Amino acid sequence: MAAPKLYGSVDSTATMRALASLFDHEVEFEFVAIDLKAGDHQTPSFLSLSPFGEVPIFQEGELTLFESRAIMRYISHSYPKPGKERVYMTPKMQGIVAAWIDVEDHHFNPPATKLIAELAQKPKKGLVADQAVVAEGATELSLVLDVYEERLTESEFLGGDKFTSADLTHLPNLHYLMATPMRKLFESRPHVNAWCSDILARPAWAKVVEMFDKY
Repeated sequence: MAAPKLYGSVDSTATMRALASLFDHEVEFEFVAIDLKAGDHQTPSFLSLSPFGEVPIFQEGELTLFESRAIMRYISHSYPKPGKERVYMTPKMQGIVAAWIDVEDHHFNPPATKLIAELAQKPKKGLVADQAVVAEGATELSLVLDVYEERLTESEFLGGDKFTSADLTHLPNLHYLMATPMRKLFESRPHVNAWCSDILARPAWAKVVEMFDKY
């Protein structure tokens, strides 16, 4: 079987999430760059694979997946590393990991995306951040991180005693946020700060950052 393909843009947090999972599971794959500025994601051929016109897309044989968290979950179950599986086999622990993946999606991602838009993306375009939006996002993110701090006093990682997709899914937004003044929100919470330092130092994530820097 031919190597899987990942279609995406390396400056997209969703693509970065899928790349992190592929690298972490040591999957050999082909990366197909999609130029979002040129509108590659709005072509009929792309929309036939991703009906909402979003990156990334993962293809393996006859399987085509869109939505980065679905791709991440598929990879973690399909490419387990013996002795270093990123998933649990028991339904109880699978449920816990799934819950924290959903927490990232529904509670962490919204304020993180808001803050990244204001503090990382606007300055690149020569625009000034809306401080009211920044303050709102910081308040929302602080509440989420309070929950994380409490959770991480109970276990080393969000999903339990080992690194799983529940942790990996945070990496793209953390990468951007830690380069903004919002870094202080993480550093002021000792367990959250230790967790961030740990997962951001993973070799698989370093490969994603290397790709990001090249593009």
